[in-house]
Amino acid sequence: MSEPLDLDAFDCAPAHRIVANERIANLQFDALNKRLDRLEQSAERLEKRLWLIVFGVVGVILAQAFQSVLSVQ
Repeated sequence: MSEPLDLDAFDCAPAHRIVANERIANLQFDALNKRLDRLEQSAERLEKRLWLIVFGVVGVILAQAFQSVLSVQ
C-alpha cells in the first residue's frame, strides 16, 4: 500500500478516520484496476478471434474464386 502515516502528532479519531478512508480508497482503486486489466485482456482475446474469423472468411472466398478460375480453364 502507501507509506504508513505517523499518527503520533494527530492521535485522534478524525486522523484515524482519514487514514482508514485513504486505505479503503486505495483498495477500491486497486480492485478497479484489476477489473479493468481483466476486461482489456478479454477484449484482446475477442479481437484476436474476430481477426481469425475475418481471415477465415477471406480465405474461403479466395479459395472459391481460385477454384472457379481453375474450373473455367
